[in-house]
Amino acid sequence: MFIKSIELADYRNYDSLIMQFDKGTNILYGDNAQGKTNILEAIFVSATTKSHRGSKDREIINFEKEEAHIRTYLEKEGVETRVDMHLRKSKSKGIAIDGQKIKKAADLLGLCNVVFFSPEDLGIIKNGPSERRRFVDMELCQLDSFYLYNLNHYHRIINQRNKLLKDMYMNPDLKETLNIWDMQLVSFGSKIIERRRFFAEQLNEIINGIHNKLSGGKEDLVIQYEPDVEIEDFEKRLRYSHDRDIKAKMTSVGPHRDDFSFLIGNIDIRKYGSQGQQRTAALSLKLSEIELFKKIAKDTPVLLLDDVLSELDSDRQNYLLNSIGDIQTIITCTGLEEFVNNRFEINRVYKVSDGAVTCMSSNTEQ
Repeated sequence: MFIKSIELADYRNYDSLIMQFDKGTNILYGDNAQGKTNILEAIFVSATTKSHRGSKDREIINFEKEEAHIRTYLEKEGVETRVDMHLRKSKSKGIAIDGQKIKKAADLLGLCNVVFFSPEDLGIIKNGPSERRRFVDMELCQLDSFYLYNLNHYHRIINQRNKLLKDMYMNPDLKETLNIWDMQLVSFGSKIIERRRFFAEQLNEIINGIHNKLSGGKEDLVIQYEPDVEIEDFEKRLRYSHDRDIKAKMTSVGPHRDDFSFLIGNIDIRKYGSQGQQRTAALSLKLSEIELFKKIAKDTPVLLLDDVLSELDSDRQNYLLNSIGDIQTIITCTGLEEFVNNRFEINRVYKVSDGAVTCMSSNTEQ
């Protein structure tokens, strides 16, 4: 699967853009704050319905406009698919596949799998647990529509339960209804715990071999899932936490507090690893993500590299670029010097300047 083209209207700093991509490696270069990342973000939104930055739809739309449009053309096994996305500041987004409106985001997910890698991802190991949960959720939502369904319902219930906890300050009698929300939280939360545990197992089948090569055969890496609560204890822990939750006005138990540890030997590199170990583990994680998509989705994802090469040393750069293989890759950078010393085939080069994109070279035709 690969992306043939994308069309943007009133999307961030683009009033109008039509852009063709090669099925190989595409380079977008230019100074900072010109709109390179916005193109990658639009691709990610068209694949997942969400911004990799966590931005709301109203923040993505051009400041002076009320709506924006993304149209993406995909091709898989010779069959072209069109995805239209209509973003609105005051309403939920509209999505259509080949002109047919869809009601659920789950109907879109899996059509175009993407792996997004930015400099911020290099800090995923050392940063807080919310970023590691977000990474896992973003990947699983693309791979598993049931996970997306359970996660959406879980977050909705968390929000409703937290609102109830706040309302109890004025109306203590509402405490009798807490058990109803607890039962639903356990139902959906247990499925999330089960799937995250299996996801960690799947990653472990891949990541150690990659990390071992990246570290020159010196290190073995293991991902360990750390659930906030085990499934068999979930209901009891929630019940015991009632008084604490009422006082804090928030839910203190559940998979929204999960974490993942990264172990080299018996050392937890989140806390005790060097910066080099943490960055290498983050790179291993992203490369494992690519292989997992190939294995589970039986398809190649599109790789989006957002100015990440400048953050890697030459060895890690070379390993990443050599790992790209036969997948479509779209890379942003401030200059082309990162590629001069790499024996690396570039199929199409674009210059991005102040919301304008110019094709500088193309050595293949689709």
